[in-house]
Amino acid sequence: MLKINFKILFFTCLCGYIFSSCKKNDSTTLQVSLTDAPADFDEVNVDIKEVQVNFKDDSTGWTSLNTNAKVYDLLTLQNNVQVVLATGTVPTGTVRKIRFILGDNNTIVDSTGSHPLIVPSGSESGLKIDLNKKLSSTFENLVIDFDAALSVTSENGGYKLRPVLKIK
Repeated sequence: MLKINFKILFFTCLCGYIFSSCKKNDSTTLQVSLTDAPADFDEVNVDIKEVQVNFKDDSTGWTSLNTNAKVYDLLTLQNNVQVVLATGTVPTGTVRKIRFILGDNNTIVDSTGSHPLIVPSGSESGLKIDLNKKLSSTFENLVIDFDAALSVTSENGGYKLRPVLKIK
Protein backbone atom coordinates (compact mmCIF):
# COMPACT_ATOMS: atom_id res chain seq x y z
CA MET A 1 0.00 0.00 0.00
CA LEU A 2 2.78 2.41 0.89
CA LYS A 3 4.61 1.53 -2.34
CA ILE A 4 1.56 2.36 -4.48
CA ASN A 5 1.02 5.73 -2.72
CA PHE A 6 4.68 6.63 -3.25
CA LYS A 7 4.37 5.90 -6.99
CA ILE A 8 1.19 7.98 -7.24
CA LEU A 9 2.82 10.85 -5.30
CA PHE A 10 5.96 10.69 -7.48
CA PHE A 11 3.90 10.60 -10.70
CA THR A 12 1.74 13.54 -9.54
CA CYS A 13 4.80 15.64 -8.66
CA LEU A 14 6.48 14.78 -11.95
CA CYS A 15 3.39 15.80 -13.96
CA GLY A 16 3.09 19.04 -12.00
CA TYR A 17 6.74 19.87 -12.69
CA ILE A 18 6.40 19.12 -16.41
CA PHE A 19 3.24 21.21 -16.79
CA SER A 20 4.62 24.16 -14.83
CA SER A 21 7.86 24.19 -16.82
CA CYS A 22 5.93 24.07 -20.11
CA LYS A 23 3.88 27.17 -19.26
CA LYS A 24 4.60 29.81 -21.87
CA ASN A 25 5.40 33.34 -20.91
CA ASP A 26 3.07 35.49 -23.01
CA SER A 27 4.75 38.85 -22.45
CA THR A 28 8.23 40.35 -22.53
CA THR A 29 9.66 43.56 -21.18
CA LEU A 30 11.25 45.24 -24.17
CA GLN A 31 13.83 48.00 -23.77
CA VAL A 32 15.13 50.02 -26.72
CA SER A 33 18.50 51.74 -26.23
CA LEU A 34 20.47 54.09 -28.45
CA THR A 35 24.21 54.43 -29.15
CA ASP A 36 26.27 56.17 -31.85
CA ALA A 37 29.43 55.78 -33.86
CA PRO A 38 31.89 58.74 -33.97
CA ALA A 39 31.15 61.68 -36.30
CA ASP A 40 32.95 64.88 -37.32
CA PHE A 41 30.49 67.42 -35.84
CA ASP A 42 30.20 69.15 -32.49
CA GLU A 43 26.59 68.00 -31.91
CA VAL A 44 23.94 66.03 -33.78
CA ASN A 45 20.65 66.65 -31.97
CA VAL A 46 17.66 64.42 -32.76
CA ASP A 47 14.23 65.13 -31.26
CA ILE A 48 12.75 61.70 -30.44
CA LYS A 49 9.07 61.93 -29.49
CA GLU A 50 7.99 58.31 -29.56
CA VAL A 51 9.29 54.75 -30.08
CA GLN A 52 6.93 52.15 -31.53
CA VAL A 53 7.24 48.45 -32.35
CA ASN A 54 5.32 46.34 -34.83
CA PHE A 55 4.73 42.58 -34.72
CA LYS A 56 3.06 42.34 -38.14
CA ASP A 57 4.35 42.39 -41.72
CA ASP A 58 2.13 45.31 -42.71
CA SER A 59 1.67 48.95 -41.74
CA THR A 60 -0.91 48.25 -39.01
CA GLY A 61 -0.36 47.12 -35.47
CA TRP A 62 2.11 49.68 -34.16
CA THR A 63 2.48 49.58 -30.36
CA SER A 64 3.85 52.62 -28.53
CA LEU A 65 6.44 52.06 -25.82
CA ASN A 66 6.90 54.32 -22.79
CA THR A 67 9.31 56.75 -24.43
CA ASN A 68 11.76 59.12 -22.77
CA ALA A 69 10.86 61.86 -25.25
CA LYS A 70 13.53 64.56 -25.59
CA VAL A 71 16.29 65.90 -27.81
CA TYR A 72 19.27 63.51 -27.81
CA ASP A 73 22.76 64.62 -28.83
CA LEU A 74 23.91 61.50 -30.65
CA LEU A 75 27.56 62.42 -30.19
CA THR A 76 27.28 61.97 -26.41
CA LEU A 77 26.50 58.30 -27.13
CA GLN A 78 29.82 57.33 -28.66
CA ASN A 79 32.24 54.60 -27.53
CA ASN A 80 29.51 52.18 -26.41
CA VAL A 81 27.68 54.73 -24.25
CA GLN A 82 23.97 53.91 -24.32
CA VAL A 83 20.78 55.64 -23.25
CA VAL A 84 17.42 53.94 -22.72
CA LEU A 85 14.91 55.46 -25.14
CA ALA A 86 11.84 53.41 -24.31
CA THR A 87 10.49 50.42 -22.42
CA GLY A 88 7.24 48.53 -22.39
CA THR A 89 5.55 45.20 -21.90
CA VAL A 90 4.81 43.62 -25.26
CA PRO A 91 3.54 40.22 -26.32
CA THR A 92 6.10 37.51 -26.82
CA GLY A 93 6.66 37.05 -30.53
CA THR A 94 8.75 38.47 -33.34
CA VAL A 95 9.28 42.23 -33.56
CA ARG A 96 9.15 43.01 -37.28
CA LYS A 97 9.89 46.75 -37.15
CA ILE A 98 10.83 49.60 -34.84
CA ARG A 99 9.87 53.19 -35.59
CA PHE A 100 11.11 56.47 -34.11
CA ILE A 101 8.66 59.38 -34.40
CA LEU A 102 10.68 62.60 -34.49
CA GLY A 103 9.82 66.13 -33.53
CA ASP A 104 10.92 69.39 -35.16
CA ASN A 105 13.86 70.31 -32.87
CA ASN A 106 16.56 68.53 -34.87
CA THR A 107 19.83 70.46 -35.23
CA ILE A 108 23.47 70.01 -36.05
CA VAL A 109 26.32 72.04 -34.58
CA ASP A 110 29.56 72.39 -36.51
CA SER A 111 32.43 74.87 -36.47
CA THR A 112 30.20 77.56 -38.03
CA GLY A 113 27.35 77.27 -35.50
CA SER A 114 23.98 75.59 -35.10
CA HIS A 115 21.94 74.61 -38.16
CA PRO A 116 18.53 73.01 -38.68
CA LEU A 117 18.71 69.32 -39.45
CA ILE A 118 16.00 68.45 -41.96
CA VAL A 119 14.48 65.00 -41.55
CA PRO A 120 12.39 64.09 -44.60
CA SER A 121 9.08 62.61 -43.30
CA GLY A 122 10.60 61.97 -39.85
CA SER A 123 7.67 63.47 -37.94
CA GLU A 124 5.08 61.91 -40.26
CA SER A 125 6.00 58.29 -40.95
CA GLY A 126 9.01 58.14 -38.62
CA LEU A 127 12.36 56.44 -38.98
CA LYS A 128 11.77 52.71 -39.49
CA ILE A 129 14.07 49.77 -38.93
CA ASP A 130 13.23 46.30 -40.25
CA LEU A 131 14.16 43.86 -37.55
CA ASN A 132 12.55 40.38 -37.40
CA LYS A 133 13.84 39.77 -33.86
CA LYS A 134 12.23 36.94 -31.92
CA LEU A 135 11.64 37.90 -28.30
CA SER A 136 12.33 34.79 -26.27
CA SER A 137 13.10 35.88 -22.73
CA THR A 138 11.28 37.92 -20.11
CA PHE A 139 13.58 40.91 -20.76
CA GLU A 140 15.05 42.01 -24.09
CA ASN A 141 17.28 45.04 -24.71
CA LEU A 142 17.53 46.13 -28.33
CA VAL A 143 20.44 48.51 -28.91
CA ILE A 144 20.10 50.77 -31.95
CA ASP A 145 23.30 52.24 -33.39
CA PHE A 146 22.38 55.60 -34.93
CA ASP A 147 25.40 56.24 -37.15
CA ALA A 148 25.53 60.06 -37.24
CA ALA A 149 28.61 60.15 -39.50
CA LEU A 150 26.80 58.24 -42.25
CA SER A 151 23.35 59.71 -41.54
CA VAL A 152 24.04 63.46 -41.90
CA THR A 153 24.57 64.87 -45.38
CA SER A 154 25.26 68.40 -46.54
CA GLU A 155 22.80 69.31 -49.30
CA ASN A 156 22.05 72.68 -50.93
CA GLY A 157 23.70 74.69 -48.15
CA GLY A 158 21.90 72.83 -45.36
CA TYR A 159 21.99 69.52 -43.55
CA LYS A 160 19.68 66.54 -44.00
CA LEU A 161 19.31 63.46 -41.88
CA ARG A 162 19.14 60.25 -43.91
CA PRO A 163 19.35 57.80 -41.03
CA VAL A 164 21.67 54.83 -41.01
CA LEU A 165 20.35 52.71 -38.15
CA LYS A 166 21.69 49.29 -37.16
CA ILE A 167 20.78 46.79 -34.49
CA LYS A 168 23.79 45.88 -32.36
